[in-house]
Amino acid sequence: MKLLYYLFIQLYFVAAKFLSLNNIKAKQWIDGRKNIFQHLEEAFANNSDKVIWMHCASLGEFEQGRPVIEKLKLQSPNYKILITFFSPSGYEIQKDYAGADWVFYLPIDTENNVKQFYEIVNPLLIIFVKYEFWYYYIREAKKRNIPLLLVSGIFRNSQPFFKWYGTLHREMLGCFTYLFVQNKTSFDLLQTIHKANNVAVCGDTRFDRVVEIAAQAKSFQDVENFIGTSNVIVAGSTWTEDDEELDHYANTHPEIKFLIAPHNIGSDRLNECLRLYKHSVLYSKIDTAKSNTNVVVIDNIGMLSTLYKYATVCYVGGGFGGDGVHNVLEAAVYAKPVFLGPEFEKYAEAIDLIDAEGAISIESALELEEEFDKLFTNKNASLLMGNKAKDYVERNSGSSKKIIDYIYANRLLIN
Repeated sequence: MKLLYYLFIQLYFVAAKFLSLNNIKAKQWIDGRKNIFQHLEEAFANNSDKVIWMHCASLGEFEQGRPVIEKLKLQSPNYKILITFFSPSGYEIQKDYAGADWVFYLPIDTENNVKQFYEIVNPLLIIFVKYEFWYYYIREAKKRNIPLLLVSGIFRNSQPFFKWYGTLHREMLGCFTYLFVQNKTSFDLLQTIHKANNVAVCGDTRFDRVVEIAAQAKSFQDVENFIGTSNVIVAGSTWTEDDEELDHYANTHPEIKFLIAPHNIGSDRLNECLRLYKHSVLYSKIDTAKSNTNVVVIDNIGMLSTLYKYATVCYVGGGFGGDGVHNVLEAAVYAKPVFLGPEFEKYAEAIDLIDAEGAISIESALELEEEFDKLFTNKNASLLMGNKAKDYVERNSGSSKKIIDYIYANRLLIN
């Protein structure tokens, strides 16, 4: 199994190198790892402080780990923070994150790389987020007796842990000091292969993160000028399929204002949105909006989680594509009714939010338009649905505190 894992890692690197010739993200993935040990040695050369290392796959996992790392930094300011990313979509956006002392790509998971990494960084505590499992990194933590936590873990039957070929993955579970999982389903699954008492249902730290974002939400005067007193639909993280469900309603309801935040803000995708929405303008050109403009297409990253506060109703994208719906919690925290497409079964928070009557899944543009009309004409129903959405978020917040309490109660860090 180790040989197969080694071959997989090497083939992944070769494939990424080949794809980097024509793919921006693959190029960033390769370029970000060039001379990485030289950069690490330079960064850590004069460090004499103790280090907490958090690793995330990408941006979504970073947002899950962020409440934990920021609370640790606040309570133990004498420790330094290293954050690593596997994916460019996390690193490129958060490489200047002020809450960390260092941000790097994770060197690929080979035995030699891992030993070199640990010798340079010498972490005192390691936190992996959600479902990042790299064999040599995890095994080395156990060898060096460094506490290793998994936060917001999620487990499904389809993962290698529960397959005949998952020997290495099952071995990794035994290297963790503690596994904080999101739900009882994950806990029960782990019990079938991992009988240790180092697993607990702790919830999803994303709830804490969206509560923090909402509490610190900025105001955008240009957006407020644009929407005035109109009803507002904020559609976040949309793909082409989502915009094709929304465009007819936008084009036939000029009295309603739309804030559309595409998941991808490349020029082709932005131009596609401008074509679909007949009376639209890019946010960067909002000052050129005409009197009949009712759609602003957001052409930057970072505004969406705040923009939801301006919504009368929210639409969260991804539910009409194979990857599934994006983060519904960012909208729900503002006490807004949430709409999403039919592909959400992999996302517990989407399922639970629908069960809590704070969200509605729709199958077609016609159904979506009917539901929008109902809420626009029945303010009480809209308010009730929004409050149920927020109540769901508040009921499930607090998991990061449980993790922090565990860390200090077990003296993994000392203030």
